[in-house]
Amino acid sequence: MSAGQFSESAYGFGTLRQLARRERPLERCELCSVGLRPDHPHLIELAQRKLICTCEACAILFSGQGVKFKRVPRRVRSLPGFNLTDAEWNGLMVPINMAFFFRSSLEDRIVALYPSPAGATESLLALESWNDIVARNPILNEMESDVEGLLVNRLGYSRGYSAAEYYLLPIDECYKLVGLIRMHWKGLSGGTEVWKELGEFFSSLKARSGEIKRPSAVQEESHA
Repeated sequence: MSAGQFSESAYGFGTLRQLARRERPLERCELCSVGLRPDHPHLIELAQRKLICTCEACAILFSGQGVKFKRVPRRVRSLPGFNLTDAEWNGLMVPINMAFFFRSSLEDRIVALYPSPAGATESLLALESWNDIVARNPILNEMESDVEGLLVNRLGYSRGYSAAEYYLLPIDECYKLVGLIRMHWKGLSGGTEVWKELGEFFSSLKARSGEIKRPSAVQEESHA
């Protein structure tokens, strides 16, 4: 290699190193435009069900502004003793064995959604069915309207190789799941990439969650 060729090659590698070190565009608060940390808080605009990325100051300020915004919490809770019958689940007619539920304070009802390649799709849920589920799972009374949801994952259960998973979690995690499926779904079956992303998503949830066990029969009788 000549000196000129070496110089050009070194220059090329130097340019590549600069590109590799170049930071991604800084995400900014949607309310005041200040730069955000990766773990920034979210608000939800209730009327549009729209998530808003904010700084800590705006999250505190705007979450108290009447009923327009609510701050999304951070905690993730696993519910290993959750009781949901196959008949109740089948009645929802959810095609991918996964859905999330939250209470809309503006509409005064429970909303049931499932992720699909087209985004979040609503499924019909009778109030009587939800009340029956709450009666057997009183932890749902602690679910904060608009900003927390019940996430049901029966993907493995439907295939006979793992138990169903249930989580009480922030509503932004539910919409993150919707985004993963919308972004990575290929063809009719989803493709290998989307199932890999889903596996990593639920592994992360499990690692971050605190476990809420169902009261034993003795405990339930003592509170009757």
